[in-house]
Parts: sequence; structure tokens; C-alpha cells
Amino acid sequence: MTKDNIILDIHHLSKTFGTNVVLKDIDFSVSTGDVTCIIGASGSGKSTLLRCLNLLETPTTGEVLYHGEDITNATVNAASYRSHVGMVFQNFNLFNNMDVLKNCMVGQMKVLKRDAATAKKNALFFLDKVGMAPYINAKPRQLSGGQKQRVAIARALAMEPEVLLFDEPTSALDPQMVGEVLEVMRTLAGEGLTMIIVTHEMAFARDVSNHVVFMADGVIAEEGPPAQIFENPQNAQTKEFLSRFMRG
Repeated sequence: MTKDNIILDIHHLSKTFGTNVVLKDIDFSVSTGDVTCIIGASGSGKSTLLRCLNLLETPTTGEVLYHGEDITNATVNAASYRSHVGMVFQNFNLFNNMDVLKNCMVGQMKVLKRDAATAKKNALFFLDKVGMAPYINAKPRQLSGGQKQRVAIARALAMEPEVLLFDEPTSALDPQMVGEVLEVMRTLAGEGLTMIIVTHEMAFARDVSNHVVFMADGVIAEEGPPAQIFENPQNAQTKEFLSRFMRG
């Protein structure tokens, strides 16, 4: 990994809410084409870390460097930054009053200042990519959970981000819908999209990522290539967390 490839570089990141320390001294970096899966028990700080990387939460201390610029600086335009580092949420966060096509156009027009024709063309391309082109006139309430999440992914992709963050993208889905969303993500990984994924889907993390981060109690307890983490974990907490999966 050369410095030239690094997109996000996180140094000594911490986050506290009142007296509750949620993240402590987090250090890791993300390079072009990396698929980083963040795993760990609920409450270990995974989603808070992702929200800090997207500026939905302000880190208490530390740096988040995007191409060397600290985005926690108050002068950084958060909306502009998020157009480069996008996010797909657990609960989709679609605009219920807009149809599928408009959901995928509005960010492009407001943030990227694209004209309607360009935004529409781009939206249609990415909706087709995730298999949702037939549903462009549907409202979110007319869609299944898996369809909503695929629209949310298309909406994020339409901004053409450099990095896409996924916050437990399958945890709100019925089991039969999980596969269709993971398949889209698997395709994106194969195409070289840089992704950071908080997930409980251990087989996906093992098979698709090139870097696994195991978090426990607000710290990175262990990180490394998936083969190392899943087949030869060094940390007792990692071993305990993975034991049920490995038995399966």
C-alpha cells in the first residue's frame, strides 16, 4: 500500500457522548479498491465509527484525513464531502414522497448541480445496474425491503462517490431479501468500488472483503486480511465472537 493510494486515513479517532466513551483511539486507513468489513458485537462502536467517517457525528478527538485533508475541520463543507464519501443506511432513508427515479435524482441536482436530464440519465443507469429500472415510478411504500435497499444503493452510486459506506445494509431485511442486496454489493466489489461495510454477514465479510476490522468495546481489537481474521484470529475476543460462525 503506497501513500498515493490512500483515500481515508484515520488517526487516534475517539467519540464520547457525555461520559460514555463509544470510540477510543481508532487508527486505520482505506486505499483505492479496498473492501473493508467492520465486524463485532452490537454496541462495539461500529456504526458510530461509520457516522464519524461521514460527518454525521463529529469526532471528539483525532483526525479523519480524506486525501490528506482533515475533514473534521469546521471549514469543510459536509455536503460536498459526502458526495465523495457516500452512505447507505440500515433503514434505507428514502424520501417517501418521491418516486424511485426522483429519489435518485434529487441529490445529484441539489449537491452536484446537475441538470435534470443528466441526473435522470445517471439515475437510470444505476437503477438498471441494481435491477430496479422497472420500478422507477414506484413510491418507496410500494417496494419490498430488499428493493428499497437496492434503490438506496443506486441513489448513493448516482453521486459517483469515491468511497461508499454501508451501515448494516441487510439487518432490516427479511432473510430471503438479504441475498439480493449482498449480490449487488458483491458485484460492486468485483468492479473495484472502494467500500467500508459494517455487517453481521460473516460469510460475506470473509469472501468479499480484503480487509477485516474487528471492534470490541469501542476499540479495534484486531484487523487484517480475512483469511487471517477468520482462520487464525489472535485476539481472545475475536475468537469468541467468530466461534459460533466458524462452527456453522
